[in-house]
This record gives sequence, structure tokens and C-alpha cells, in this order.
Amino acid sequence: MNFDLQLQGQRALVTGGTKGLGAAVVKSLQEVGVQVMTTARSAPDRPLEGVTYVQTDLTTAEGVSELARVVREQWGGVDILINSVGGSTAPAGGFAALDDAVWLSELNLNLMSAVRLDRALLPAMLAKRAGVVLHVTSIQRVLPLPESTTAYAAAKGALSTYSKSLSKEVTPKGVRVLRVSPGWIETEASVVFAERMGAEAGTDYEGGKKMVMDWLGGIPVGRPATPQEVADLITFLVSPRAASVSGSEHVIDGGTVPTV
Repeated sequence: MNFDLQLQGQRALVTGGTKGLGAAVVKSLQEVGVQVMTTARSAPDRPLEGVTYVQTDLTTAEGVSELARVVREQWGGVDILINSVGGSTAPAGGFAALDDAVWLSELNLNLMSAVRLDRALLPAMLAKRAGVVLHVTSIQRVLPLPESTTAYAAAKGALSTYSKSLSKEVTPKGVRVLRVSPGWIETEASVVFAERMGAEAGTDYEGGKKMVMDWLGGIPVGRPATPQEVADLITFLVSPRAASVSGSEHVIDGGTVPTV
């Protein structure tokens, strides 16, 4: 039996779609017949045929405005908006290592990029009383690692709260708002990080991976998630098959968070 997600012909914008989770989401959506536009600060090494790439910096208001302009000119609007861009470049060293510039950088990337883009593109969705907005948050919002992710975790916590409030406002007007909260995903960047941690400890990638898992308190399934696994969940949630799902946060962390 073919489980049709009923997404054929939909228009989706995925932020940060040239690497890691974003790239997996772009590929998954395209495979089920979605027209996809995505963004990055630099052009992809291996662009997917049929995907529209917009080179812009979403940490700035100007970058978001430029993306919104391209969306309106090429498509008139979107049916699905997936805010997956995010990450952290904060230094280690706890709270004292986080100056105002670091805080603003983490907030602009992980919170304000989504807030600004929603503000630009949601009115068109509301006008037709249809659409889906999905924010990629993080289990860090409930499981912060104080050595290095305080600002990132706080930004993702704010994104989650904002998303819930937005859902209460716009779901009655026809636009669903959702959150997906991943744990550790085995992306290109996380592999490099684990390799570096392993090398510093005199071990290999597998040793470094175990170190990261230990810092998280363990992952009961025994491994990080793959980008494809998270992308599959996102693809289902934005589809008409999940039409009654809105306002909720869907954790995909292999059981990492130890509380309800």
C-alpha cells in the first residue's frame, strides 16, 4: 500500500538547506513532489536539480527581506515554511565567556531568523487561510549544556515559546504551527566535532562520539539520529496526513531527555 503524503505540487521554503538536517529535509520534500526553495550563506557544492537556491544571510533583517522578496517574485508565497537554520559558534567556558556579541549572534541565528521570516511570509498564508509553519527547536531548551550551549539553548527555548504563542494565534485562521525538537543528529558538523573531541582525548571518532553521548547523559537507543530520520518526521508533519496536529513539539532524541 502506497502511503501518499498528499504533498504533490506544494511550495516549500526550507532555511539552511544545503547541509545537515536542512539538506535532508530538502531532499525528502522533493522526493514526494514538493517544489522546494532553500537558503544558505554560500552556494551548495552539489545542488539538487529542480531546487531553487537563494544565497542570503538570515541572521540579518536585510537577508530575510531579500529572501522574502525572492519568494514573492518567483512564487507569490509558500504553502510550507520550515525554519531549520540554526546552530552555535559560542565558545566554551560557561556563562562568563558569553559577551553581548555572542548572545546577539546566537539569538539572531536561532530565534530572530524565524521570527522575521514568519512575519514576512505568514500574511499571505493567512490571506488564503492555509499553510504550515514548522520550527526546528532542540532538546537543549530543556537539557542545556552550561559549558558551551547556554546562549543556544536559551534561544531555542525562546523559539519554542514563540512558536506556541504563534500557533494559538494563527491555527484558528487556517495555518498550522509545529515544532520538531531533535537531540544529537549525526550531521557533517557533529561528526567533525566528535572527531575533534576524540583526537584531543587520544581516541578516534567512535571514542569522541561516546564522549558526546556521555555529556548528554546517554542516548538510550545507543546512537545519534540520522538527518534522514528527522527529515522523515518533518515531512510527515507538514503533510495533510497530519492535518489535526498543531501547536505541539515533537521530540526525536533517541530517549535522551530523561523526564516527561
